[in-house]
Amino acid sequence: MALSARLEIRQGQGLVITPQLQQAIKLLQMSNLELEAFVETELERNPLLQRDEREPEGGEEHRDEAPAAVTEEHASDAEARADLDATHDEASPGERATGDAPEAADAGGTVDWSKAGSGGSFDRDEGDFEGALTREKTLAEHLTEQLAAAGLTPTQNIVAGVLIDAVDEGGYLRLDTAEAAGRLGCAEALVEEVLAVVQGFDPVGVAARDVRECLMIQLKDRNRYDPAIGALLDNLPLLARRDLAALKKVCGVDDEDLRDMIAEIRGLTPRPGAAFAGGEAATPVQPDVYVREGSGSLWHVELNSDTLPRLLLDQRYHARVSGQSKTDQEKTFVSDCLAQANWLMKSLDQRARTILKVSSEIVRQQDAFLAFGVEHLRPLNLKTVADAIGMHESTVSRVTSNKYIATPRGLFEMKFFFTSAIASSEGGEAHSAESVRHKIKQLIDGERTEADVHSDDRLVEILKAAGVDIARRTVAKYREAMRIPSSVERRRMLKEMA
Repeated sequence: MALSARLEIRQGQGLVITPQLQQAIKLLQMSNLELEAFVETELERNPLLQRDEREPEGGEEHRDEAPAAVTEEHASDAEARADLDATHDEASPGERATGDAPEAADAGGTVDWSKAGSGGSFDRDEGDFEGALTREKTLAEHLTEQLAAAGLTPTQNIVAGVLIDAVDEGGYLRLDTAEAAGRLGCAEALVEEVLAVVQGFDPVGVAARDVRECLMIQLKDRNRYDPAIGALLDNLPLLARRDLAALKKVCGVDDEDLRDMIAEIRGLTPRPGAAFAGGEAATPVQPDVYVREGSGSLWHVELNSDTLPRLLLDQRYHARVSGQSKTDQEKTFVSDCLAQANWLMKSLDQRARTILKVSSEIVRQQDAFLAFGVEHLRPLNLKTVADAIGMHESTVSRVTSNKYIATPRGLFEMKFFFTSAIASSEGGEAHSAESVRHKIKQLIDGERTEADVHSDDRLVEILKAAGVDIARRTVAKYREAMRIPSSVERRRMLKEMA
């Protein structure tokens, strides 16, 4: 066959990520603070956009969505797909995807954002990534790292996480233990027990409830706490007034001992968390979603209207400037501004609807936690939520990033409700990985003699008999993560104690 050159026309399908679609993906994963900054930039850049200062209809509820009872049936498939409609037909002709790409659209023309690539790859994300690598560690991150190695039970871990969230930039706990116990649905004694563990973290004195407790923790760490200096801590107002005569009387010491104790106090740190402040002002977290208990034990989910930017298209101004545009450049600018304004408002509405749909399903899955407390947190993953609402896992992941839900039990990040699961050996409901760790720790804590010591293989047998399908290497991994010695070392320790 002779070789020759010829022209061929081939029809194909492919995914084209338009700038508008990139913007929609970025909007979906933004926090409410990042979204506010983005909208402010668009208001400055686009003269056709203006902020809607009117009160939304229906009070504080979102203007398009009433509070949703999560026990109701899901909407039809067409409605489920509509909240991810990328409005492909609104893009300019040069920006539209060629063909009906199956990766990007279904038969109804719905674009799946999840197939458009992972977040963090557009515009200024690279600079943000470098900044995240070079920024200083916060106090909360420092405490959370220590919590991961503390070997607490799953319930204790959740209580400790709430306490760490309540530690301010100075290192003091700003949450009453009774309030924390009521919020989490557990005993106050458990909160006090976990607080004692958190107060043992670095920096020394962290999570104290007042200055006296902070200084006392530091003195005990130095093995310098005694009744005399304890009396001095009980009378810090006298020290502030420099009433040395009264201090000597209440402490029962002479001048030299009092000077030594005062020097000891001065060597302590009244703000143990100050080293982690980094000079940045703390920004209060605003919830994106509110969850309230309604009648009939139903949970109602509604968006926080304060975090939703409300924009209007100035039609009068558009009509005036479009009529006065003379050159092609001016007409193109006005046309582009109109298209960008329409797309932004549609994208914001899609974002709000998607957040409401995902959070409603999360609440439906975790209603036992809301009703009974932290011990009833169910295993949950992104796929379960995505399948229930007809979205892709990556879409759900973007929605749950940097979003918060305000519940009767406190303010939680959406990702808090996602916990890993271990399959049941009997084909029943899966077990939470945290609850399995707790069972392993309970079995090992019950060892009293050498004969009671369980090997990893024996732990697997006991757990499988309890309906937990788990491998030996997984048991060993969980045991090592909780810093529990091997069965050989535990037998040796019990033999020495006997």
